[in-house]
Amino acid sequence: MGKADRIRFRRGGRAVAVCLVLLLFAGAADAARIKELTELKGVRANQLVGYGLVVGLNGTGDGKDSQFTFQSLASLLERMGVTVDPKNVEKIQNVAAVMVSADLPAFAKAGSRIDVTVSSIGDAESLTGGTLLVTPLKGADGKVYAVAQGPVSTGGFSVSGKSAKITKNFPTVGRIVAGGIIENEIPYGFAGKDSLVFSLENPDFTNAARIAERINQAMDGRVAKALDAGTVEVEIPQAYEGNTVELVAMIEQLNIDPDRSCKVVINERTGTVVIGEDVRISTVAIAHGNLSIEIRESQDVSQPMPFAPGQGGAEGPATSEDGRTIIAPGGNTVVTSQTAASVTEGKSRLFLMNRSVTIGDVVRGLNALGVSPRDLMTIFQALRAAGALEAELEVM
Repeated sequence: MGKADRIRFRRGGRAVAVCLVLLLFAGAADAARIKELTELKGVRANQLVGYGLVVGLNGTGDGKDSQFTFQSLASLLERMGVTVDPKNVEKIQNVAAVMVSADLPAFAKAGSRIDVTVSSIGDAESLTGGTLLVTPLKGADGKVYAVAQGPVSTGGFSVSGKSAKITKNFPTVGRIVAGGIIENEIPYGFAGKDSLVFSLENPDFTNAARIAERINQAMDGRVAKALDAGTVEVEIPQAYEGNTVELVAMIEQLNIDPDRSCKVVINERTGTVVIGEDVRISTVAIAHGNLSIEIRESQDVSQPMPFAPGQGGAEGPATSEDGRTIIAPGGNTVVTSQTAASVTEGKSRLFLMNRSVTIGDVVRGLNALGVSPRDLMTIFQALRAAGALEAELEVM
């Protein structure tokens, strides 16, 4: 073999290797990690909430109607050794009562910091520039798990005058990044468990069976089984006893080819239509006509010429029996209401939509009808009633 032949062989081998890599990536393009499809049962965040005060506002705090704000301020000052009457602080406009909320992550340790959200509960106009005072955050059991404090960032503003007001975003809700410090931990016996339970975010029998099968292949044994459509139980092998973290990390990185449900989601409030990838439509004939009804009302006013006879008489205005014409006997001004109604019906022909094979076929067939998203909602509901829609229809 000559030098040129060896060069051609190497180039050909590299091309084959690149093709193989591309095929592998193409085959795994639809794959998803078990980590994205499931959650480990018992490993979750816990909600915390507390009541506090934001001070330092530039006249945008709570007004006189929020009496609880001034009572809280008076109580706070009293704990600091200053005795005041709540009525004497009602004119203060740089204080706002807020609710503080946060999520306590699983396995969070004392001293770690978390983000907190601050929301006004009074009539404050804006929390921009304010500072949250020390606020204990409690869990559902009433125990304090974190303490929050710090400057509030709203990401918006509110400017008002006597007759105009400009507001961007929601200045009455803010966030304090790393503003909460964890004081108490939530105990969780993770290392001493005999089995792990993975909960599917979207319960599905096919996906549960595939996850269990994939785990058994990786572990080379029957350690996983699907209990139902949303639960997969994994027995901890002897080789991973005392090392559960490594087992969970290995399982989360396993890939499966998830089965996607055929679904069309419709949101009538916003006019949004979302069509899933595997949605199919059987051969059907569709005719969709638009019906438009327009009603226009106007008033015709006829006024007398200057110095016309009868103008300025003593008699007041009178209304005719039909309720539409107003005649002033002392003058000759006449107001008549005119109503014009018209009905327009679209002339749509019958359109034959062949059985679709891909989502592209569905989109092209529906676009051929030239309908709006609002009309698509009615068409999909009619297709479902006719049995031509091979998907689940969900109306939000």
